[in-house]
Amino acid sequence: MTTEPTTFRQRVLRGDLLLGAFLNLDSPAAAELCARAGFDWLIVDLEHGAGNEAGLVPMLTAIEVTPCAALVRPASGERIRIGRTLDLGATGVMVPRLDTVDEVRQAVSYLRYPPAGVRGVALLTRGARFGAVPHAKVKSLNDDVVGIIQIESKTAVASVAEIAAIDGVDVLFIGPSDLSHSLGIPGQLEHRDYLAALDSVVAASRAAGKSAGILLRQAGDLKRHLEIGFRFVGIGSDAGFVVDAAAAALAAPR
Repeated sequence: MTTEPTTFRQRVLRGDLLLGAFLNLDSPAAAELCARAGFDWLIVDLEHGAGNEAGLVPMLTAIEVTPCAALVRPASGERIRIGRTLDLGATGVMVPRLDTVDEVRQAVSYLRYPPAGVRGVALLTRGARFGAVPHAKVKSLNDDVVGIIQIESKTAVASVAEIAAIDGVDVLFIGPSDLSHSLGIPGQLEHRDYLAALDSVVAASRAAGKSAGILLRQAGDLKRHLEIGFRFVGIGSDAGFVVDAAAAALAAPR
């Protein structure tokens, strides 16, 4: 008797601890190096990174030679940006800069083919297995897409319980820099208002059966964020790894 393999989305929703990093350098080699290091997921960052959609497929294929999940943060949350990202083969999409429940609900609809959503149906794409999945089984593609919604503003925190309850929102992911600036305490990640926001996101995620996520600058911050309740945790970026390693290499001789 055989069982179906567990998908990455299933791992997210059952609350597995999943560690990842952001890819900002637009380098397939750096992407593969990070993937082979053993991360559970990597996000190709098209919002703040050096790359764009034209170079996305080499980035995704570099990750896919390993068990690591290949995710993408598009430059924005419009239908065409999310649709193109999925058509090119992303396992999941992180949508930035959403503040309201209606904005999140609309963005999530772009992740799925009808009738569950409004993603354009084009099955001869990389994301649709180049036609290997027939129309009758398109739902299986919907079921595998991971929806990651960033919580980056005071407004989003105020609505976080409603956002978490939306079907298709699998991860509520805090962007510490944007959130702290929105709260009026830029970069003050020990401030009580910021910590209260973290608690709100974790509580809403747990109540809805979703995963709480956050980006950390360094691995030393991991333990206490796991204790708070985060399960989908980014530890730095490829650019950060280069900067840190270069500084460390120079520290001793100087």
